[in-house]
Amino acid sequence: MSAGVTISSMSTYAILGCGSVGYAVAEDLVEEGKDVLILDKDESRVESLRDQDLNAQQTDISDTDVADAVADRDVVLILASDVEANKAAVSAIRGRGGDQFIVVRASDPVSEDELAELGADVVINPSEVIADSALRSLESGELEYKARQLAEVLEGASEGLAVLTHDNPDPDSIASAVALQAIAREHGVDAVINYDGEIGHQENRAFVNLLGIELVPLSEGKPLSEYGAVALVDHMKSGDPDIDVEVDIFIDHYEPEEGIEAAFTDVRPNVSSTSTILTKYLQEFDLSPSEAVATALLYGIRSETLDFKRETTPADLTAAAYLYPFADHDTLEQVESPSMSPETLDVLAEAIQNREVQGSHLVSNAGFIRDRDALGQAAQHLLKLEGITTTAVFGIADDRIFLSARSKDIRMNIGKILQDAFSGIGETGGHSTQGDVEIPLGIFTGIETSDDNRDTLLQLTEEAVRKKLFQAMGVDSSESGNGS
Repeated sequence: MSAGVTISSMSTYAILGCGSVGYAVAEDLVEEGKDVLILDKDESRVESLRDQDLNAQQTDISDTDVADAVADRDVVLILASDVEANKAAVSAIRGRGGDQFIVVRASDPVSEDELAELGADVVINPSEVIADSALRSLESGELEYKARQLAEVLEGASEGLAVLTHDNPDPDSIASAVALQAIAREHGVDAVINYDGEIGHQENRAFVNLLGIELVPLSEGKPLSEYGAVALVDHMKSGDPDIDVEVDIFIDHYEPEEGIEAAFTDVRPNVSSTSTILTKYLQEFDLSPSEAVATALLYGIRSETLDFKRETTPADLTAAAYLYPFADHDTLEQVESPSMSPETLDVLAEAIQNREVQGSHLVSNAGFIRDRDALGQAAQHLLKLEGITTTAVFGIADDRIFLSARSKDIRMNIGKILQDAFSGIGETGGHSTQGDVEIPLGIFTGIETSDDNRDTLLQLTEEAVRKKLFQAMGVDSSESGNGS
């Protein structure tokens, strides 16, 4: 194609082989005011096209003369069902030195490759196009069906809806809950967002505060059993739910290890965030998101995909594109650039100083801590060190060991590694790229914490945790260094 020429600026077209596919394309192009030349070897078909005031000529497209016939055309669409004739046409046009943009029809993967090698710019396999169209229609129909199901459950929740995030919720879980709350309210149902644990990460606190998101600690709200319905959103990062009420709505992008019985379930491991799923429901319900909801969902997607650099799918991108014009980007910038607390800075400094590296794996002890969320931030920062693909940072607080791990190694599921290493002695949760552990301190030492034995406990704990982590990662800690 000539330099500087784009498809949008092209106005002259040639269609070679005008069966049902070619005719449909010709009709659309003519309606758009394009100059279309049709070449086909069937005399009766050409006459019929002329009767419809279309510019049609009788030509065997497999003849080399076809290259001269289309020499003045910007775009050539070779759409005959005879693939051999299509190959001949591509060869003739490219052999003449023609630089037109060529779109050609194939019949199977082999002919696709052959036509591409002959010089076609775009190769179309009708069977694949039909399959893709069928899958899109299926997806659209399934979403419509699921939306009706969700609406029925919400409309039956006359006593309100409790939306439960995962423990110590992150932006994806919070944003998903906010979106479901908005959908519920559109159906006349009051919804309350509950969470367990803490919101300790500075970005997460800024996220909640700047958007004015109201979250109710599970221990301070009314019992879940008093609500008309209970929903779990993005809950699997906490592991399988441990609640004593029936779950009515379950929406997540992680599969539960054990099946969860709920009146409505939508689990999509083929997307990277639960915020993406909830965005699709907003669209299906034809609800324009408020600025706060759109900003929350966009941040949820960006946070879960590391700003589209980790495991991002086309669905995540289209959801983000939909949300973009509704979101408050000044608020997003403030959320993503919060000040670092002195506690987090102290934990990061300790983690850097006490790091132990084996291969591309780093384990560090941050000592006695006050803010356990600082461990996750330290683990994320240490992941930026050259040659490091997996980090784990642990510390002691309130007679418990808290550990946070991060990984960018696609061969490793860090959540599964932590579960294998500590599930028998502590609470674990996580997925392929991040995980957390909480372990009673006495498991390792059998000693109660006091001011006199803090250093001893730290030393004993450090040795036990490091050994278990490196063993679970499949490396030998005996040859470790500090990464200097």
